[in-house]
Amino acid sequence: MAFKEDKFICETPVPGEKPTRIAKWKYDLVRTAILEVILSDDQEVEFSKLSQLVEGQISSDDLEKLGSVSWYTTTVMLDMEVKGLIEQVPGSKPQRVRIAG
Repeated sequence: MAFKEDKFICETPVPGEKPTRIAKWKYDLVRTAILEVILSDDQEVEFSKLSQLVEGQISSDDLEKLGSVSWYTTTVMLDMEVKGLIEQVPGSKPQRVRIAG
């Protein structure tokens, strides 16, 4: 019997775009890394630097299994935004993200 991996449904704020299903362990790994990066970097992070900073939070073993850090970072970040956990900083140029609230 094959091992069945738990999946997590990532929502997107883009109207009409279908949610994406990813492995739950990948979601948890990237979500934790995003939160660590935002909380350790003056509470706001430039979106363009987020993937690179997230990559620095993940072990080399997990990076090998993860796939595209940039794709997973964006996918998980958008889901976190839809759920109200993080938000884009209004009027920020370049675009920045922070913990919502």
